[in-house]
Amino acid sequence: MATEAKYSIIREVGRGSYGVVYEAIVNKTRSKVAVKRMHCNVPENVELALQEFWALQSIQRQHENVIQLEECILQNGQVFQPISHCYRKSDSHLLLIETCLKGRRCMDPKSACFLWFVMEFCDGGNMNEYLLSRSPDAQLNNSFMRQLSSAVAFLHRNQIVHRDLKADNILISHKRGSPIVKVADFGLSKVCQGKGNVNQHRFSSACGSNFYMAPEVWEGHYTAKADIFALGIIFWAMVERITFRDGDTEKELLGTYICQGKDLIPLGEALLENPNMKLQIPLKNKKSMPDDLCKLLHDMLAFNPKERLDAFQLEVRIRQISYGKKRQRSLS
Repeated sequence: MATEAKYSIIREVGRGSYGVVYEAIVNKTRSKVAVKRMHCNVPENVELALQEFWALQSIQRQHENVIQLEECILQNGQVFQPISHCYRKSDSHLLLIETCLKGRRCMDPKSACFLWFVMEFCDGGNMNEYLLSRSPDAQLNNSFMRQLSSAVAFLHRNQIVHRDLKADNILISHKRGSPIVKVADFGLSKVCQGKGNVNQHRFSSACGSNFYMAPEVWEGHYTAKADIFALGIIFWAMVERITFRDGDTEKELLGTYICQGKDLIPLGEALLENPNMKLQIPLKNKKSMPDDLCKLLHDMLAFNPKERLDAFQLEVRIRQISYGKKRQRSLS
């Protein structure tokens, strides 16, 4: 007797180099979920899928601004095996790694081998599309900056470095009325071993999206503070609505850059070439942001990581800026 499918796919909502995202429903409750399918046919894809799995399952408690993993399912041919993330480095985790990394079926193109990530559903699309479809709003920007700084501080406290923060990887949910941001897409993330300061861990593999990469990432010697540089790019672009056209997709994307003739050079790459370059913040209109926000962005985008804020300092500073706060009326 065949068992009824747990999920039903409704439609495709996104597609990238490493996977496809679908909107689906849980057949038993009729509630919506997002399902991400990653093809484990080559070692590179397997590594990305496993990194996302380890990052999401390692978070011991939930955070409102980080996407939540409901479950992970390994598909081998027509066999679907749920992979528990309730306990760490169990036999099922070892089986997952054994099957995906060493199993011959994964290397056999005739055998379908996928990892399916079932996650909470976000009805507002990604932050890039959401902001570009609306008029600039300082209060909304302030809310998003607070939520994102809180999310990244949470990840860093849990020894997770995202390494690919950008507006396309931040989702929007309207479950509680006001828009809530959700940091997503952990395929390039790293879970640091040990309980020390996450900023002491060193990374050497340059990864991420060019326009959000810190100068030291281009060199291949960086720490968790690279996430703060990426956030600085996002915040600056969000406040001033600075955009560029992606060369491959022609999509309009939020992001800052340096113009060299007709070329747009990522800010991190430009700073690497000229560490003494003075950033023109604000870029468009001096009235677009107060001095304390300008100073904050300079401190997030510092060339020297030692002079750059860490996630915990940012979380405090972001609550102190005047930008986007409602002015209180005088009682006199």
